[in-house]
Amino acid sequence: MDTIIPFDSLAEETLNNILVEVVTRDGTDYGDYDLSLEQKCQQAHLMLKNQQAFLLFDTESETIKLVSRDQMSQYDMD
Repeated sequence: MDTIIPFDSLAEETLNNILVEVVTRDGTDYGDYDLSLEQKCQQAHLMLKNQQAFLLFDTESETIKLVSRDQMSQYDMD
């Protein structure tokens, strides 16, 4: 089962480290333009603040994912 991690409950440094790890994973696609690491992290943080995305702990892979609101129905939540 997957678990939502309330991003605002994390220490700032922890959240920043998670966002860096998530946005630098292979296969992350930002379209036809390049963004800096800082821009990618800011974009992800804004999505979290606006509840357009959520941090999910995937218990099978033991990783944290950034999942859009639209994709949430695909996950087995506890």
